[in-house]
Amino acid sequence: MDSVDRHAPIMNSDPATDRGPRGTFAAFGSWPSTVSGRILSLVLAFLLVNGLLLAPRWAAPGMVPTLWIALESLALVVLFAFLPRRGWSLALALGVALLVVVTGLIGLGDATARMSLSRPLNLYLDAQLLSAVFNLLTGTMGRGVAVLAGIGAVVVPLGVAAVLGHLLAPPKRVPRLVGGTRAGAATVVVILLLGVGVRASDRASAAVGFPGVRLLVDQTRFFAALQAEREAFTAELTERTEGFSDTPGLFDRLGGSDVLLAFVESYGMTALDDPRYAPVVRPRLQELEERLEAAGLHVATGSLVAPSQGGQSWLGHASVLSGLWLGNQMRYDLLLSSGRTTLVDDFRSAGYRTAALMPAITLAWPEGVLFRYDEIYAFDDIGYAGPPLNWVTMPDQFTWSFLEHSVRDADTDRKPLFAEIGLISSHAPWTPILPVLDEWDGIGDGSVFEPWRDVGEQPEDLWRDADRVREHYAMSIDYALHAMIGYAERYVGSDALLIVLGDHQPAPLITGDGVPRTVPVHVISGDPDLVRPFLDWGFRPGAFPDPEVDPLGMDYFRPWFVGAFSGGGAGKAASVP
Repeated sequence: MDSVDRHAPIMNSDPATDRGPRGTFAAFGSWPSTVSGRILSLVLAFLLVNGLLLAPRWAAPGMVPTLWIALESLALVVLFAFLPRRGWSLALALGVALLVVVTGLIGLGDATARMSLSRPLNLYLDAQLLSAVFNLLTGTMGRGVAVLAGIGAVVVPLGVAAVLGHLLAPPKRVPRLVGGTRAGAATVVVILLLGVGVRASDRASAAVGFPGVRLLVDQTRFFAALQAEREAFTAELTERTEGFSDTPGLFDRLGGSDVLLAFVESYGMTALDDPRYAPVVRPRLQELEERLEAAGLHVATGSLVAPSQGGQSWLGHASVLSGLWLGNQMRYDLLLSSGRTTLVDDFRSAGYRTAALMPAITLAWPEGVLFRYDEIYAFDDIGYAGPPLNWVTMPDQFTWSFLEHSVRDADTDRKPLFAEIGLISSHAPWTPILPVLDEWDGIGDGSVFEPWRDVGEQPEDLWRDADRVREHYAMSIDYALHAMIGYAERYVGSDALLIVLGDHQPAPLITGDGVPRTVPVHVISGDPDLVRPFLDWGFRPGAFPDPEVDPLGMDYFRPWFVGAFSGGGAGKAASVP
């Protein structure tokens, strides 16, 4: 009995160290119980913090690690080696652990943005892309996997934070490895100053650095820069006069022809110029020239610069429609909230019926209403009865068929049509690749594609091999162009102008780093007068753009197009402003 009483205070309360054994953080630091164990826990904490801060850099494809020690990890370990066990120090251990894990997640997001979008992460703008990532996972791997991934994205970081907090927290019954909180703080300052000196002495090859601090400073800088850009873009929206819809003779030179503006997913100049893809894509473009010429059609090709790469297709769509450069999500949101007119309004003012055909839209799409289309055909409005194709809701050939038979033929008033079309067969994960069916009249509701349900390689298998992913990218662009050729030679005549362009370059995994964001633009019509203005603009006859012409941004399209096709039938195409 005496023995139990004598040891009870040690097990339950130590006024000099715990300050309340049953507090919120009393469980922290219960391991280790020896000095050697404490040293081991701090070494493990250093390795864990270092890994969390540097792993996003090491994991990037093609990245050769040059930074091996995150000085934040060394400073934290030294600091907690000096701290006594108090309620505040236990809370600090947990708070620091959470901060380190969050910083690691931000670093992972930054690496992902650089790999997929060819730009750094911007938390202020990119948080809403989480829903897009979830939708992509759902489309490629199923809703169950996407839900599990979402749960894991919450549970795993919390578990890591709990483990790190335990490793950092001062333990029970083990004295500080060295004494004096002030001495500990001074040591941390010395470490940080030495680190700054090392980095300043040889930035190119230094193996130590401050990746966590740098990441958080960058995010703060991005936020400040965006606030300045918000003010500048708001002023641009207010001060810049439009007047496009009031242009005299608006679209007279179109002669009442339908205008079909089709965006091909991930179709960038890389597909034409990169030796890994050109052997597949260029022969198809040569076929485009030959088949459309045989069908009596005129073709010209140029290029434009997209505001994004690897994703965020809506920025390119809206830049073309608005005549404004929408280089980030904030500009896009400000455009939508401004009520500013777009090319959709221009065509409506000219007596056109306007439609958006967007087979990838499976959820509510308020942007379509804000763009003021007369008709919106999203996934639920299309009535596709065929199989889904991983992320791709329906093949391009069906979308083209639906455009012809359910959109162009739907107008009983016989108004000319302006339609924006989103073609998605060339969207990642680029599997399966379907053939283009010869019998277009038999496509119907899409059930003809049922034999391709669950065929082809699964995305999770394909994406284990980057080289095979690239092969499938080329094949998907080839399919998209093949389907477009089939539509054009059957359904585009002298009463239509078909404009086909890429929405953006694919991700850096496909293009490599540092490539221009240039996309091809093909214009097709049976009426040479509808193609001639594009030739005056710098386009070249045929299916290949002139490599000597410096491309302009997508925001130049609207003002040029309105000027080129308005003001009567005899004038020369307007010059680019």
